[in-house]
Amino acid sequence: MSELSLNASGAVLTEPEMVILEMEAKDRDDAAAQLAERMYAQGRLLDLDGFLKDVTAREHQMATGLPGGIGLPHARSKHVVKTSIAVGVCRYGHSVDFGASDGPATVVLLIATPAAAYSEHLEVLATLARSLFRPAFRESLRRAQDPEVLAELINSSLVFFDH
Repeated sequence: MSELSLNASGAVLTEPEMVILEMEAKDRDDAAAQLAERMYAQGRLLDLDGFLKDVTAREHQMATGLPGGIGLPHARSKHVVKTSIAVGVCRYGHSVDFGASDGPATVVLLIATPAAAYSEHLEVLATLARSLFRPAFRESLRRAQDPEVLAELINSSLVFFDH
């Protein structure tokens, strides 16, 4: 197994168990639920339903689709143990509408941060968005056939803490 990248707190932001390859989701709520279940199973959420309510509330504020087929649902929540990212890559022919102007998402990244971690939440979003705007990075996520490879792609893109 490759050495996983760590953030300042020493925590891995995502891990292979939080990656869904060949994801099929009915809609954005279903996609978020599938990904949040993976976080919950890894002990990263205290309350699955409570966190999903926070994600849904955030989705109602503004669409979280990015150009290039990316869904980026996210929430700061009291139900989050530590900052985490779960990743879903849609099965061929499937996609999920996250409200992006160029169409539905084929890669979904669910970001969970503790309620008090406001600056960390913004830093994760900004850093990940910069990576996701690069077509080569988006394509490498779509083409990854191994959850460990996909987790490493995400973790290595988020080595941003200098403290």
